[in-house]
Amino acid sequence: MANNSEVFICLIVLISIVFLYFVNISILGTELVQNPPEEYSWILHGVRNILGYATLFLPGYLVLKYVQQTNYINKSGRGVIGAIIRTCFGEEDNLPVTAEGQASCQERSLLQDVFLLLFHFFGLQLSYLLWGVLQEKVMTQAYESSNKDIGYFKDSQFLVFVNRILAFLVSACVLITKRQPRHKCPLYKYAYCSFSNIMSSWCQYEALKYVSFPHQVLAKASKTIPVMIMGRFMSKTKYEYYEYVTAVILSLGMLLFMIDTGNDRSNSTVTTFSGVILLCSYIAFDSFTSNWQGSLFKKYEMKPVQMMCFVNFFSSIFTAVSLLQQDGFMNGLSFMMKFPSFTIDIIILSLCSTCGQLFIYNTVSTYGPLVFVIISTIRQGFSVLLSCIIYHHKVSVFGAIGLILVFLSIFLRTYCSYRIKAQKKQLQPVTHKAKYLTVVQ
Repeated sequence: MANNSEVFICLIVLISIVFLYFVNISILGTELVQNPPEEYSWILHGVRNILGYATLFLPGYLVLKYVQQTNYINKSGRGVIGAIIRTCFGEEDNLPVTAEGQASCQERSLLQDVFLLLFHFFGLQLSYLLWGVLQEKVMTQAYESSNKDIGYFKDSQFLVFVNRILAFLVSACVLITKRQPRHKCPLYKYAYCSFSNIMSSWCQYEALKYVSFPHQVLAKASKTIPVMIMGRFMSKTKYEYYEYVTAVILSLGMLLFMIDTGNDRSNSTVTTFSGVILLCSYIAFDSFTSNWQGSLFKKYEMKPVQMMCFVNFFSSIFTAVSLLQQDGFMNGLSFMMKFPSFTIDIIILSLCSTCGQLFIYNTVSTYGPLVFVIISTIRQGFSVLLSCIIYHHKVSVFGAIGLILVFLSIFLRTYCSYRIKAQKKQLQPVTHKAKYLTVVQ
């Protein structure tokens, strides 16, 4: 029975992949897809990418449904295919989290704590400030070859692939060299947030063709409301009164900045509309990613580096398959060969992104999310100012007021969160506090 099921699973995967591959190739060969109108090219590029991802999504979905309906996990043999199916689709809710992989809490002196905090602060600032500057340069600035040829890089998906494959390799090395708690989450659940993570990154890169970098950074800062809405529907999260107030202030500041600050990417209403759609899509995908990852952390208690590794693993596979179908690898590699400075930029860009992720995970695990939010807020402000200085973006008076409102709302949110937590802690009974401290120690 198990052998017949494994043969059937292999046929499902093989037939669906071959069928979708030829469908995608036939669609990609049409004149409209090959030479799309410039102002709406991002739509066709996005559809083209999603068709590539479907080459893996559809077979995976069909296998998942077959496994669930036939109860294959409990009937499977111990062969290679059975092991792969159990790893990808098997639920192991009752596995205990071992203490082997958990970092031991060591007492640090005040001086050590200060130096460690400063290390995380400057690590995050340097990683993401340099990443932001290079991101804008790669997607908006011209490159010059040794023959004085001028070129602009347009394939956002190739950049996403380079970022994700490097992040996967680094996180995989960390998992191999440092013992971790036993992993319990079925791998297919990472595919959802991997897809949304790819799409949010792609929308982010594409948006730089239509809007300025300061607009993009402010859009990131204003994603509080979509994240709250997504959390309300996905995980039934309840929010405090101050969170709604600060979200409204933040949105008002973002609106002032977007309306009154000149957008040097917009040459027409079409490009402005495209930029808004891409930014809204980025916010929606990013909101889903954070909430889905949060639900996985809560249910399966994996370490952040485990999440980083498996999400980037799926992201690398998705983008690689899509690029192969579109000849994206050849186009990207030829551009790298023709413009060596571009190669240096994307390598540094990917290293900064990877280092930034590692600093984020370590900051949150060491000091908690409160400290990370403060550092991240400062980074966003620095990113806008640095971009305005380097690339000469204009910020008017009302735009500056909007900018101040955005970051004021974030700091107000952080302060209110800290105050409420402090008050709740003071109201706890003394016995409960003592018990809590004993557990923590």
